[in-house]
Amino acid sequence: MDRLTRGVILSGAMPPVAGGRTPTGARPRVLGLTLAVGLGLGLTLALAIFAPSALPAQAKPDSASNPLAGRIRGSATAPVTVYEMSDFQCPYCRTFALTTFPQLDSLYIATGKVRWAFVNFPLTSIHENALAAAELAVCAARQNAFWRVHDLLYQHQDVWAPLKQPGAFFLSLADSAKISRPALLACVQAKATRETVRQEALGAERSGANSTPSFYIEGGLLAGAEPLPVFRQVLDSILRVKAGKTGKSPGAAR
Repeated sequence: MDRLTRGVILSGAMPPVAGGRTPTGARPRVLGLTLAVGLGLGLTLALAIFAPSALPAQAKPDSASNPLAGRIRGSATAPVTVYEMSDFQCPYCRTFALTTFPQLDSLYIATGKVRWAFVNFPLTSIHENALAAAELAVCAARQNAFWRVHDLLYQHQDVWAPLKQPGAFFLSLADSAKISRPALLACVQAKATRETVRQEALGAERSGANSTPSFYIEGGLLAGAEPLPVFRQVLDSILRVKAGKTGKSPGAAR
């Protein structure tokens, strides 16, 4: 798990921007996820982009008015919404994206139980190319190609992460995703794109996240690239609580 500060993994205050990494073997913690749903507790997010009501009814390309529109998977009627706050250069985020997320997608997102939104949280103090990768992903979303580029960035992270100038390789990924180069270049060069990423990172910090990946789930934070069984425990318990309120069967993933 890559992080901005040493010491306590999660806190309510915005952390200072400082280098550091969780020691090998350190375990992330879950902060009151199921309790947050049952009792209506949790952290208040700083930016409107984190509010479930701000998510569009259907996935569309990103726009200035709705910057997350192209980075959502799942049904608009899903009872649970997860906001993933990740860094494309973070090796722990890569592990999650390539191993755990496809299983979550199959078990919960494709089945209508969970709606998933991706929030950029580049840790620029320790990952030199994370900001450029986030900008590439934002611009891919403008062409409705975020998830294709998301997968390519993580699949080839070991190639572009150490590069001094990753731009040419990023363009090759865009070609692989079959998106317009001129539109992509215009987007990544626009000041508004960097501002979009900056605002998302600030929102992630203010939500209480100071490590990647972190997940804001119905009022609580889960920090770290936890394996599938941990996510299943959290999501199934939230689904049960919500089903109890509505009288519907939760249909836990199997």
